[in-house]
Parts: sequence; C-alpha cells; structure tokens
Amino acid sequence: MPGVSCLSPFVELDRVSLTYGGGTMALDGTSLSVRQGEFVAVVGPSGCGKSSLMKLVTGLVPPTRGNIIVAGHEVAGPLKIVGMAFQNPTLLPWRSTLDNIMLPLEIVEPHRKRLRRERAHYEDLAKKLLATVGLAGFEQKSPWQLSGGMQQRASLCRALIHEPKLLMLDEPFGALDAFTREELWAVLQQVWLERKFTVILVTHDLREAAFLADTVHVMSNRPGHIVSSHSIDLPRPRTLETTFQKDFVDIVHVLRDEISKVRAAGALLTPKATTHA
Repeated sequence: MPGVSCLSPFVELDRVSLTYGGGTMALDGTSLSVRQGEFVAVVGPSGCGKSSLMKLVTGLVPPTRGNIIVAGHEVAGPLKIVGMAFQNPTLLPWRSTLDNIMLPLEIVEPHRKRLRRERAHYEDLAKKLLATVGLAGFEQKSPWQLSGGMQQRASLCRALIHEPKLLMLDEPFGALDAFTREELWAVLQQVWLERKFTVILVTHDLREAAFLADTVHVMSNRPGHIVSSHSIDLPRPRTLETTFQKDFVDIVHVLRDEISKVRAAGALLTPKATTHA
C-alpha cells in the first residue's frame, strides 16, 4: 500500500488520550502498534475504554491528545479503508441478505461510482463471500429468516465486501451461544488467512482472543492504556482442539490473571461508599 513500508506499523497510537464532553477520561496515554496484516485482540475489564479505542482508530472521534496514524496517514476523520462489525448485526430488515451485504458499496468510493454499471460483478463478489461463510443459497432471505449466527456471518460479509484494509470488530460474537461463537471463530480465521487484512478485535472472551489473535493487548482500568502485550505463538489454522491444549490453556490463564490484577488495582483506587445513619 502506498505510504506504508513493510517495516512501519499499519496502525499506530502514540500516547493517545480521550476525554469526553462531560469530563470523563476514557483513555490516558495509550500507545499501540499493529503491523500490516496482523490480527490483534484488545482485552480488559469492563469500561476500560476498548470501544473508545475503536472509535479513535476509525476516526469517528478525535483524540484529546496524541497522534493516530493509519496506513501512513494521520487520522483526521472517518476512514474509508475500514470495515466494522459489532455485537448486534444491525441488518436492515427491509433488505434481503444480499442487498444488506452490498450496502457499503452504495456508500464507499470508488465502488459507489461503479456499482450501477458493474452490479452483476459486485453481486457475484457478494455471493462468493456469502459462500465463504456458509451462507450460499440464503442471498434472498430476509434477516428475520436467519438465525443469530447466520446474521452475524452476514454482518461479517458486509464489513468485508468493499475489501477494507483494516477490519475493526467490537464484541462481534458476544451475543451468540458458545457453540455458534466457536464455529464463527473458525470462519473468521479462514477468511483472514485467505485475505490477510489487518484486524483489531475488542472482546471480553479471553479464549476468543487467544484463538484468533497474533497478539493480545491487555488494557488497564479507566482511563485505559495498554499494560501488557502477549504474542500468541500457536500454529495456524487453529481448531477447537487447539483450545484444549496446554499451551492454549496457559495463555488464557495468564490473561485472566492479568485482568484480575488490573481489576483488583482498580478496586483499591475506588473510594468506598460512606454509610450515614
């Protein structure tokens, strides 16, 4: 990609802080570096600023202090090279699955200009993407005709249809049952291995982080910053059997212990409520 060397980070936050209008500081001096094509996960206690980090990287909100560089350029507004998926699929109920997948093509350039004259080409791309995640034959179904897991697969396709260089995932499988969640880990891993886009995943699920990521970053209590980073040196493709291996279990225990310490430190700093008679 122009402007990005293979040695420089694709995403870099340099001592970034974010304070919201009401005076709440979400992030304080947060630094993070993500290589091009790397899959990273960010974990931490509730309210530590993980979602705020997502908003900053995508340019949805500006930092109060510090610099954010993505693809060699300082972030100064919403980025066009980003795909996003959230805990709720937010598929439009009046559109078919295929039309939902193609929605970003109606918004993001240069696809928007090309869509009318190359619609057949784009529909073919969308169908192939749906087939990749196991949704071949469901193109004309409405969202209400899909299970929760199928809706989330469709949401992932929608985030990828415009071939983003950066995929941001905010608890994408958090609302699903354990079996469906683990199934979608494998689906996401397969798509990423084929395309090697850069991924930042925010999750509370430590097993999910260890299964999917090359690197897991642990955040402090609010105001958040990165307190440690762990390289996940497990061979790919990873399978459900991987989650039962000692190396995997050990990684999850280390992450859980670190977050427990972070939460305990936060509890010590929180003033105790005073009871009046």
